[in-house]
Amino acid sequence: MKLFADTANLTDIESALKKGFIQGITTNPSLLAKEPKGNFELHIGQIVELIKTHKNGIHLSVEVFSRNLDEIIRQANHFRDILNYEQLSIKVQIGLEELEVIRKLKEDGFSVNCTCCMSVNQAIMAASSGARYVSLFWGRIRDILNDTSMYGFHGFKQAKDEGILDALDADPAKVVGMTRALLDKSYPNVEIIAGSIRKATDIRDAGLAGAHIVTVPPKFFPQMATHFKTEEVVEQFLTDFKKWLS
Repeated sequence: MKLFADTANLTDIESALKKGFIQGITTNPSLLAKEPKGNFELHIGQIVELIKTHKNGIHLSVEVFSRNLDEIIRQANHFRDILNYEQLSIKVQIGLEELEVIRKLKEDGFSVNCTCCMSVNQAIMAASSGARYVSLFWGRIRDILNDTSMYGFHGFKQAKDEGILDALDADPAKVVGMTRALLDKSYPNVEIIAGSIRKATDIRDAGLAGAHIVTVPPKFFPQMATHFKTEEVVEQFLTDFKKWLS
């Protein structure tokens, strides 16, 4: 399992890069919107420079910010031109029409990260169309059972009644595990990125379920690296040694 940093914050990115444990960075429009307002291209360019300085060659996913198919392709080409970074993936949201864009981008030599996937079927369709990565949203899948359809779309009950989803689709571990089994069988070069991580234990669970990559908000990195028993033992070792010296 590989760890990516799920952030657009330059300080957090540099800190993680210096420590060496991340093997990629994913961004999205919402993450960028949390940063001070400025020039989008400059900000992404600074991320690329940090990568080149501290750990050149790791993955970077940059998401388009349009649902217009022609605009998605234009943005993808623009990002590739201005960033000039070989390990760049373009994040394109899943959707029936977007699958054509994924195919066209693959044919044009792009690495595509198909994002916002919530189901096995979505992930497999993306892989079939040429996505290199499929991003399954662990926390949001878990939210399905309590879905309130805040944007007016029909919720889990209606989807279940129509045979679109069933109980397995509300369990992120099942969704990731089933997707991994099908990818290994038919699309072995496609990797699952588990996103929408809500707590540190999600990272472990997503990896055990079969995610190749978990993209992690930086606030969880300190929790991952510490353990109260580790602190207890280290303090005991140091105390015992000081007593022996005195």
